[in-house]
Amino acid sequence: MTDLAPAARLNESWAAKLAAYRARLSEPPELVVEGRLSRMVGLTLEAVGCRAAVGARCLVKTAHGRSVEAEVVGFAGERVFLMPTGDIQGLEADCRVIPLTQTSSVRVGFGLLGRVLDGAGKPLDGKGPVLTDHSVPLTGSVINPLARKPIREPLDVGVRAINALLTVGRGQRLGLFAGTGVGKSNLLGMMSKYTNTDVVVVGLIGERGREVNEFVQKILGEEGRAKAVVIATPADYPPLMRLHGALLATSVAEFFRSQGLDVLLLMDSLTRFAQAQREIALAIDEPPATKGYPPSVFAKLPQLVERAGNGNEGEGSITAFYTVLTEGDDANDPIADAARGILDGHIVLSRALADSGHYPAIDIEASVSRVMTDIAEERHLQLARRFKRLYSIYQQNSDLISVGAYHKGSDPRIDEAIAMNPGIMSFLQQDLHEAVGFEQSLDALEKLLGSSA
Repeated sequence: MTDLAPAARLNESWAAKLAAYRARLSEPPELVVEGRLSRMVGLTLEAVGCRAAVGARCLVKTAHGRSVEAEVVGFAGERVFLMPTGDIQGLEADCRVIPLTQTSSVRVGFGLLGRVLDGAGKPLDGKGPVLTDHSVPLTGSVINPLARKPIREPLDVGVRAINALLTVGRGQRLGLFAGTGVGKSNLLGMMSKYTNTDVVVVGLIGERGREVNEFVQKILGEEGRAKAVVIATPADYPPLMRLHGALLATSVAEFFRSQGLDVLLLMDSLTRFAQAQREIALAIDEPPATKGYPPSVFAKLPQLVERAGNGNEGEGSITAFYTVLTEGDDANDPIADAARGILDGHIVLSRALADSGHYPAIDIEASVSRVMTDIAEERHLQLARRFKRLYSIYQQNSDLISVGAYHKGSDPRIDEAIAMNPGIMSFLQQDLHEAVGFEQSLDALEKLLGSSA
C-alpha cells in the first residue's frame, strides 16, 4: 500500500506558506520610521533610527523649521550615511531625519530645449518653470550590447582636423584630454555650434561659475541655445550635486535619443565627476586605492559612459565628448588612464602647440579615433595615414631642421616633410568662428596631398 504521509506533509507545508503570504498582503503598509541626526563630519551626515535604501532621499528637519534634502550614500549597522544636496547651514545634533518615498528620477521633455538647469533639474536662467511631461530614472537603464545599432556613418563636427584625420562616428564616445588653459572649452564650443545633430546637451560639471555664463552667452549664443540643454553644477556645489549633474545630463540625452533624435553630449569634465565621487567615497570611509581614488570611482566611470552611444533599432544616437583633465599634464593620471580604456578614442590637446598660438591645439600623433577605419572610405584613410606620416617625420627631425644640421637631399622623406610642413600646419589650424564641413575637410586634404600621393 502506498504511503501518503510525505505527500500530505508537502501539501501542509505549501498551505502554511500560502497562508503566511496572504497574511503579509493583508498587513497595512510599513510606516515611515523617522530617525535623528547623530553626527556630521565634513559634508557627511550620520543618522540613526531610520531605515532607507542607498540612493533614497531623506529630509533633515532643523529646530527652526528649515528642511535640507539629502541622499543615502551608505550605511554601517544601524547608522545611515547621508550626503546633502544643498546648503547645510543650521543643522545640529538630533535633527529629525525623515525618509521620503520618492525615487531618484528626473523630469524630462522637449520643454528643456533652450534652458539652463542645475543638477536637480531646477532652472538657473530665470525663465520660469520648466515644462516637462516625462519622468526617467536618474541612473538610466542598461542597454543590451547586442541590441545596440553599430556605428555606420561619420559625423560632421565642423572642425577640419577632426573630420579629416580623427573622423568621428555617429554614436561614438571620445575623450578630450587636456591640461588647464589649452583651449578645450573653445573646442567644445566649436563642436556645440557646428556639429550636425538634432540636439546638444552640455554638462558643465565642477567648473568655475564664470565659465558657465561665458559658455552660455558667448560660446553657445542665442542660435546655439535654441537646440541645446545646459546642465550646470559649478565647483562650489556639493559633491552629490556635481555627481547628479553628470547623471542628469546623460538622462536628458537618453530621453532625446529615445525619441529618435541624434544627440551631441558634451561633458566638461569627466575628471570632476570622478573627483565628486571620490569626495563622497572618502567621506564614508571607503579606502583609497590609486592616487587617492577609491575603487568605486573606477566602477562609476563605465556606468556613466556606457549610457551614451547608439540606442536600439528605431532610436537615435548619443555622440559624446568627455573632457579629461590631465593634472599637471600627466598623461598617466589614473582617471585619464581609465578613461582611455572605456572610450572609443581620444583627442589630446598639446600645451606646447597652445603656447605657440596653434589652435585648436590637437596633437595629431597622440590622438586616435577607434572607429575611423570602419566608417571612412579607403581613399580617405590613405590620405590620413600619409598626412600623419609626414607630420610625424617632421616632428621627429625638427631639432635637426631648426638648427640647420639637416642638409637637403640627405633623406627624400625628410625633404618631402619639410616641403609639406607649411601646408600641414595651416591645415591643422582653424579660426574659432569658422565652420568647416566634412566634405570640405576631405576636399582640403585631397588638395593638400592628392597631387603628391
